[in-house]
Amino acid sequence: MFAKTGKFLKEVRAEGNKVTWPTREELIGSTIVTVVTSVLVSVFIFIIDQILTYGFTQVFGG
Repeated sequence: MFAKTGKFLKEVRAEGNKVTWPTREELIGSTIVTVVTSVLVSVFIFIIDQILTYGFTQVFGG
């Protein structure tokens, strides 16, 4: 069992060394894109929610 665990950990380390890690600039750029996209989607969902809420209160009263 310990031999399998040791082999697994060696393989994990070998695969980790093959990974191409992003540069600091790439990471910052990706983070900015993610944050901006999240904000835009949140605003879009908020606007749709407000429109639907207004529509339902007009139709069903409230």
